[in-house]
Amino acid sequence: MTTDTPVAEESQTPLNPKPRVVVRPGRHRKPMSATTPQRNTRATWKKVITVLCVVVILAFLAVAAYFIQQLIQSKYFFCSKSVKFIPLQQACDGKQDCTDGEDESTCVTHFMDNSSFPIRLFSNLSVLQIYSASENKWGSVCAEGWTQQHTQAACQQLGYTVNPSYTTVQLDDVSSELKMVFYAVGPYSMQSIQSQISNKKTCSSGSVVTLSCSDCGPEAPESRIVGGQSALIENWPWQVSLQQNGQHTCGGSLVSPNWVVTAAHCFNSMGEVSRWRVMAGKTYFSSLGGSSVDKIIVNKNYNAPRNDYDIAMMKLSKPLTIGGSVKPVCLPPHNLGLTGGAPLVVTGWGNLQEDGKLSSDLQKANIPLISQAQCASPVVYGNSITSRMLCAGYLNGKVDACQGDSGGPLVYFGRQWMLVGVVSWGVGCARQGRPGVYTNVDQMLNWVYSVMEQTS
Repeated sequence: MTTDTPVAEESQTPLNPKPRVVVRPGRHRKPMSATTPQRNTRATWKKVITVLCVVVILAFLAVAAYFIQQLIQSKYFFCSKSVKFIPLQQACDGKQDCTDGEDESTCVTHFMDNSSFPIRLFSNLSVLQIYSASENKWGSVCAEGWTQQHTQAACQQLGYTVNPSYTTVQLDDVSSELKMVFYAVGPYSMQSIQSQISNKKTCSSGSVVTLSCSDCGPEAPESRIVGGQSALIENWPWQVSLQQNGQHTCGGSLVSPNWVVTAAHCFNSMGEVSRWRVMAGKTYFSSLGGSSVDKIIVNKNYNAPRNDYDIAMMKLSKPLTIGGSVKPVCLPPHNLGLTGGAPLVVTGWGNLQEDGKLSSDLQKANIPLISQAQCASPVVYGNSITSRMLCAGYLNGKVDACQGDSGGPLVYFGRQWMLVGVVSWGVGCARQGRPGVYTNVDQMLNWVYSVMEQTS
């Protein structure tokens, strides 16, 4: 017999029931959101502000350190081995003030070409000529037997290695001076080109070799120098700024990935190489970054009082990466044959007017070549003009290079842009009857090629 004992059911009624909420039609509850304690929000903001303050302080210290470094470097030379500073004017003064002559080891050097560079490109056709020391003669190279390997070797000797190529030109199309002596090359060997030649009375092929040694001087698309106009560096990608202790001092022209041609007078007052940097690829003037300099070589014949042989070269510590805004200009062939009135272009960041301020952006000016006879006439510059100089501009003034443009390029466009002049000197800027005077690069080619070959 079983007995059913009643079990108390679990109560579903809360002990403290709240008033029942009646949901009315058309009314919706608001979504619930978790609230962040106010204490945590304040702590997070404090951390953010602290981090920002630290970043600002560090940035300020970095900028201050940079300017302090620039200030010290503008006045002192640091002897790293003896750990001491000496006044900057004692560096490169011919006396050893640092241990092991450290202050005299990185100075501007002087170089003189003592012999003819054995290879040259001649006339506007760029005909290859080789010099025979035994015969003491220049001769054009016959096309027979010439190969791409010969081309690469010859161009490398000229200091170029980018996309060298050759073509041939018929003898009927060259001037008489290119048909006076002929040389032919034998099968290619590792010897220098000039050691592989033999004399010939005539070229059996009826043609001679012309060279294009580098992918240089690209044509500038159409797009202050006093009286000039703004320009883009992409149109003049060989233009560089030479900066001394962070200050623009001169212009220069990139002629290969690691060589710059400029003016000798840019280094009259500063012979310590580490003070210089080269800025490339910039339309707007900037002193941040740039390439360090390994060597500065001044023409040993440079005559400061006469401004004669006013040319120098800078070798960069590392070759520049060639691209859209950084490309070399071509060196001209010997005897390019430009005459008065030939159209030229000068570029730079120099003063926009005499005794004015530097331009913040690159400027260009179109100017004509002035004949040697006219420039050396008594009413212009007289006997101040030598064969190492050429003049360009307008005798009535208005357009000219100016201070800060020194060392920069004067270029001419044939098949490519060619560096025909280096901004050198003049009386004032854009004065009537006083055009700009430029170093004649044609007369300096032997020196330029010798520097690139012998000081690399």
